Formats: sequence, C-alpha cells, structure tokens
Amino acid sequence: MKILLRYISGLAVLLALGVPAAAARDISENDLRSHMEILASDAFGGRAPGTIGEDRTIEYLKLQWMRAGIKPAAINEANAIDWFQHVPLERYEPVSRRVSFHKGRRQLRFSNSDIVLVGADAQYDRSNVPLIFVGSGLDGDGNVVRGVKGRAALMLETAAADAPDALLPISARMQALADAGAEAVILVADIGTWRPAMRHFRKSATVLSSVANRAPVQGVVSTEFAVGLVASSFQDWDSIRSSAYDHDFAGRPLGITGNFEVKSRIERFNSHNVVGKLSGRKPGSGAIVYMAHWDHFGVCGQPGDVDRICNGAVDNASGLAAQIEIARHLGSRRHDRDIYFLATTAEESGLLGAYHFISDPVVPLDDILLVLNLDTIAVAPRDAKVAIIGPDDAILRPVVKTLLRKQGRRIDRSGDAQIFAQRQDGWAFAKQGVPAFMVGSAFGDIDLLNAFLDDDYHGPDDELTDDTQLGGAAQDATLHVWLGRHFANTRKFRWAPIKAPNPAALSRAENAADAAGE
Repeated sequence: MKILLRYISGLAVLLALGVPAAAARDISENDLRSHMEILASDAFGGRAPGTIGEDRTIEYLKLQWMRAGIKPAAINEANAIDWFQHVPLERYEPVSRRVSFHKGRRQLRFSNSDIVLVGADAQYDRSNVPLIFVGSGLDGDGNVVRGVKGRAALMLETAAADAPDALLPISARMQALADAGAEAVILVADIGTWRPAMRHFRKSATVLSSVANRAPVQGVVSTEFAVGLVASSFQDWDSIRSSAYDHDFAGRPLGITGNFEVKSRIERFNSHNVVGKLSGRKPGSGAIVYMAHWDHFGVCGQPGDVDRICNGAVDNASGLAAQIEIARHLGSRRHDRDIYFLATTAEESGLLGAYHFISDPVVPLDDILLVLNLDTIAVAPRDAKVAIIGPDDAILRPVVKTLLRKQGRRIDRSGDAQIFAQRQDGWAFAKQGVPAFMVGSAFGDIDLLNAFLDDDYHGPDDELTDDTQLGGAAQDATLHVWLGRHFANTRKFRWAPIKAPNPAALSRAENAADAAGE
C-alpha cells in the first residue's frame, strides 16, 4: 500500500508539472544523432562564422524549426521579420610590425621576437609615442589609471584582489585603457604565460564591430622585455612592479618613446543569430528562451594534418540537436507563454552573438523569465547526476529536483560546475539580471567533463563516433521539454517581471517551490 501511495503521489506531482508518464522516452539518442551527423559533418566545415559552414548551419536550423512549427522572430536590417539577426563582426590578425624605442636621442636595443602587436586598422604608423607603466591598469581606488591618453600603456596581467569584479579580466582592463584614450595597450606576460599570450595575440581574433573600440595598437611583451625598458628609464622593475598595488599608485611615465609601424589583416563581415518563436496564448505573461550556440572553429588543424576540420560534434552540435528536438516536442501544442529559440554565433570568440542579442533583443529582457542554455551536452551516460549552472538556482532547483525523480536521477550538489558559469552564453544574460542557466549531466561529473576538455575539445577529434556519449544528453533534452511545459504554464508557475540585479529574487524562489509542490 505504501508503495502504491508513493507512486500515486509521485504521479500527481508529475501531472501537476505537465509531464506525461512516457515523456522520458520522448527524445532518444537516435533523435540527437540524426542531427549531429549532419551538423558535425565535414560538409559543414566546422561551422565557422562567415563561411559556407555558417550558411549551411543556419539554413538547416531554419528548416528544422519551420518543421517544428516555430515562426521567425528576428528583425533584419530592412526592419522586417526574419529568421536571421545580423551580427556585425570584425576579424583581425597581425601581419608585420617594426618597433623601436628611444630614450632621448639614444635608440634602445631589444629583440623584436619578444613583442607581438596588432592594429585596429590595416596600417598603423606613428612615432614618438610616450610609454607609461600602468601597473594592473587601475589605481589604488580601483579606477582606470589617468594620464594614458596618447600614450603606450604597459599593463600587468594580475589585478589587485579588491579590484572591481568587472575589471578583473585582462581584456576588461585593456578595454578600459583603450576607452581612456591609450594609443597602445601592451600586456606584460610573466614567464609562465608568455608563450600562450604570444600565441593569443598572433592568431586571428573576432570582435563585435558595434563595440570594437580597441586601442590603435594592442599586444604583448615578455617580462624580460619590460624589465629592459624599465631599466633603461633608470628605474627598478621589482620596485615599480610592487608599487603597482599601492593605494597611491597612479601610473609611472618611463621617459621613453616608441616608434610603431604595424600592419594587420582586418576583415569585417556579417554573421547571424537564428531566432524563432512559439507564440503563447497569453501575451504579456513573460517568455522562455532556449539557447544554443551554433558556431565552432572551422578549419583549425595544423597545416599538413590529415584532418584539419574541427567538426564540433559535442561542442556544440549536441546542443543544437537537443534544441531542435525540444522545439519539435514543444511545437506540438500551444502554451500560455511565448517560447523563443535562439541559436547564437561567435560564442567561441567571447559570447559575441549573445551580447549582440542583448544589445538589440527581439523580446524585452525584463519579459524573459528564464533562459536555458544547451552547450556541450553529449558527455555523460544515462542516469548521470545533473548540475545547475547559473547565478543562483533557487528558481529552478525545486522543479528540476521533482522532474529528475521521474528519470531516476539526482542533482549534483558539489557546486563544482559553477566554474563554467562565465564561459557560456548564459553569462551574457545573467550579467543583465536575466535568470539564465545550464541544466544538464555533462557538468554533473567534473572528472568526466575534464577528460573531454583535455582531449577532443576544440580540436579535429571532436567528431561524432559510435562512442559519442548521448545517453545523458537525450535525458537532458527530455528534461528541458518538461521544464518548458512547466514554466510556460501560467497556472503552474506564477511570475511577474522583477527589475532587480538578483535574478533569483526571493519571491521567484517562492513561486518555484510553490509550483513544484515542495
């Protein structure tokens, strides 16, 4: 009798959540594999933005979403409804540089192999640019160092521990110096990071054209190079470096000028987000967004390699396959709330498609009650634990916990997966106070995930094979269908826009717990 009552009780909760008893079998491994075989094939060339691989990818998504009953929801450049949201990108890489430094009339002698520079334009040529050591780029109060306008700023990698969170990343501080008018921003790389930093600045990089406000020149030098420059200005490197974290630090002019002749390859092009919509029956009741990035690295193997195509089967053809199947299942019925499907470009270049969508959203951000991001999901076997990644999971945890009981799975409570919070498209939304999460088994076992990250990740070996693990991915995709049916139902989840920086405000958490019956 107790077993029967427990079954009836569990069934009642599942029915309240809108989950049919057989839904666990709705999305199969073969469903996902059928899409991945196409999206991760050589014919799609690794899905790099601005290539024929992009054209084939976004057309495939459009076709599959149309078949699922999804309607176009983007606004194109002609201000008409379209499937594709134009995302203006700029790709740049260094070609050559000639650099010399002078102390008064004396030219200083340095090896050009220890400096890498790239320009914001194809040709940059300027002489007598004064050098200034800016420490981490911040003064003792955490503000951008003053007096950098028209100068070449030498910046350390590490910011003070109490620096503002927004300025902790190296890229953010380099951008802040560029915004302050620095003529050049040059990173000083430590011994252990010099070679990776050098490779980073030598390779092609992509940014949003709409926010491309780089310094006229940016780059990196070795610590030995910086030590030589500082010594030539009759200052001690150890002393000047340690002073960078003093409360009264305000930058140190070096009394040295630089002559820069930098040639770069600049390419400007349009890529695209794909945006679709299932219109709800109750306009104004909020919206749910399912997101997955479609891009990968294209041809990224080394010259001479037998296989140079980085197909991106796990990252992120698996997420796209799940998104397509979720759309197919949710599109079979009407829901109270609008449900959007967003496939972003240039995630691998820094979440660029997501940031562009946020700057020009087709749905007001305040109207989005939940973003669910699907990224790199084909890692774990069936019945694996599920992690919730996001700024705060109080809005989701009670519902996910209840739904997982049907699948015989549990939530991972270690919190280890949170280290990936800033490395996925949901972060762009979370920064704006929009509740954005990744829910899935791929991040529920960090050791298993790291095995993929240390091996096939971002390389030609990320291909679809008979050994590609799709068991957990299929269960995760089904879980997302259930989540959509629950949160798109105004009776099951009560919600009103809350303009607050905390995306998991207490009132929403209470709504989630109440709707889940816990």
